[in-house]
Amino acid sequence: MTSPARDRTPVRDQLQRPVRDLRISVTDRCNLRCVYCMPKEVYGASFPFLPRAEILSFEEIVRVARALVGLGVRKVRLTGGEPLVRRDLHQLVASLAGLPGVEDIALTTNGLLLPSRAAALRAAGLRRLTVSLDAIDDGTFRAMTDVGVSVERVLTGIAAARAAGFDPIKINAVVKRGVNDQGMLALAAFAREQGHILRFIEYMDVGHTNGWRLDAVVPASELRDRLDATWPLEPLPARYPGEVATRYRYRDGGGEVGIIASVTRPFCGACTRARLSADGRLFTCLFAGTGHDLRPLLRGGADDDGVTRALEEIWRGRADRYSELRSSQTTGLDRVEMSYIGG
Repeated sequence: MTSPARDRTPVRDQLQRPVRDLRISVTDRCNLRCVYCMPKEVYGASFPFLPRAEILSFEEIVRVARALVGLGVRKVRLTGGEPLVRRDLHQLVASLAGLPGVEDIALTTNGLLLPSRAAALRAAGLRRLTVSLDAIDDGTFRAMTDVGVSVERVLTGIAAARAAGFDPIKINAVVKRGVNDQGMLALAAFAREQGHILRFIEYMDVGHTNGWRLDAVVPASELRDRLDATWPLEPLPARYPGEVATRYRYRDGGGEVGIIASVTRPFCGACTRARLSADGRLFTCLFAGTGHDLRPLLRGGADDDGVTRALEEIWRGRADRYSELRSSQTTGLDRVEMSYIGG
């Protein structure tokens, strides 16, 4: 196989957005059933998860990543489902870390399997870790994850990750009104005390199974005001073009907090993310209905240049801006489920 040209001009889409970030879903399975992502009534014992033969191998994932790096990708994030249910994930991390041009590799996890995986991931080259934790109160956590697992399991995982060298650790919390919004200050207090970086995320209308309603969204402005009333905030500048979180510093020196406002403050105009599903479909928007199936190329004898040309054509044709268009006109559109492409 030949390699993609390293000096290729970074590709841009129809709105002149480059491709800089690649999110790779390594599995569609998860060991939790969070109500805003994989509700138990849909993803039950009889749900048809992807068969092994349809899931990309690590070698196939690396081929796609290598091609996209040739087109401009610099940051890679591993997601799921829950990525740590995929065996030997540290091997994939090591392969991705070895790609010339990759500047950052991160992983998003629910934290349950970190005690047995964190050290190997760190040794393989993973440098940033995000843990999804929507509540520090055990009752609220159990209600949101819906499998009877205690919040202490996640906290043990976070401690194991810190012991392995991940510090600071980022915590993501999806806020849903009437479910966990009253516990956001307790979660912020935990993050401040432990030195973690917290990101509150507006509840989004990804897919069709999570029962999304606009009145369940706690707007970014309200989230910020609640925080500021307890711990005064001051804004921080964006660290790079297209950063999705609006970042703040606690004035008392208590660290950093951020808010991701895909619903009330769309950031489509600066979106540089491509998403690869576990079965090899490339999605150019979190809210897309369909992806571009790469498996026929990967398993049909195409060389690396052929894969790169196909990906370049896909990105050049991209015009997605769902969050900017969100209205009554978009409510009936098909949308991929969050668990399929990792959010």
